[in-house]
Amino acid sequence: MPLLVVGSVALDCVETPTDRRDDVLGGSCVFFSYAASFFSPVKMIGTVGEDWPQEHTRFLEARGIDTSGIETIAGGKTFRWRGRYLPNMNDRETLEVHLNVFGDFKPKLAESHRKSRFVFLGNSSPTTQLSVLDQLPEAALTVADTMDLWINIQRDELEALLARIDGLVLNDSEAKLLAEDENLVRAGHKVRAMGPKFVVIKKGEHGAMFFSEHEMYVLPAYPTPQVLDPTGAGDSFAGGMMGHLASLGRFDPQALKEALAYGVVTASFTVEDFSLDRLAGISRSDLDRRVADYRQMLTF
Repeated sequence: MPLLVVGSVALDCVETPTDRRDDVLGGSCVFFSYAASFFSPVKMIGTVGEDWPQEHTRFLEARGIDTSGIETIAGGKTFRWRGRYLPNMNDRETLEVHLNVFGDFKPKLAESHRKSRFVFLGNSSPTTQLSVLDQLPEAALTVADTMDLWINIQRDELEALLARIDGLVLNDSEAKLLAEDENLVRAGHKVRAMGPKFVVIKKGEHGAMFFSEHEMYVLPAYPTPQVLDPTGAGDSFAGGMMGHLASLGRFDPQALKEALAYGVVTASFTVEDFSLDRLAGISRSDLDRRVADYRQMLTF
């Protein structure tokens, strides 16, 4: 089943303790779409400026990703982010953010996009996410991402969004902030009580936690000995998760647990190189083999 994603399309500059890459392909929509494309057809909705390299569009289209929803703004510049990872490769400093055309992003979905049933709202203003929801009358599963910025400055709009979506994906510090509770288990349950049917809390190198009304569980990260660039790992996790659900066409408890496992494993490939370089070198069979190994690790 086709999967629609709305989010940022960016050019990143990434510094790690051992290396640096400038103007590489990035953005929540990009990482999500590429990860999800291993499982399901994907349609991207985003915006770029005239400085956007067309080879990036061709690269995405080579994966079968529908980029017709990416709008190029005449005279505009693409969203840019520069960050530096600390030696532990978990923490990072944002050195520069230039929203550029993404700062005025107001998605207007084409008729073909409005009929989408599986939808992911990448990290952006809750106002923007709500406007997209208003254009999706046939959506069966809507999942959103958010961040501390929106929790702090648009909490009312975010709470209105939570009342309308099926699932929320966020990291552990964001969950604690939103729930106003430092205990992550209580925070997960509190966030779910705000409206979503399920909540997924990303914990980086420690995996992910899942909360629904009737169950809660933790999946560890796949043990990856070499982490070169964690950028986009969370978006790749969401892409693997949503892509698997879209491929099944359902989101019952068993499907959700399998989807989280595929999300964890997809993210484990992403961090092994910069940008999308590692994902570009694997196939669906590589993902399936790693999931099989992961399943064996969790069986006792």
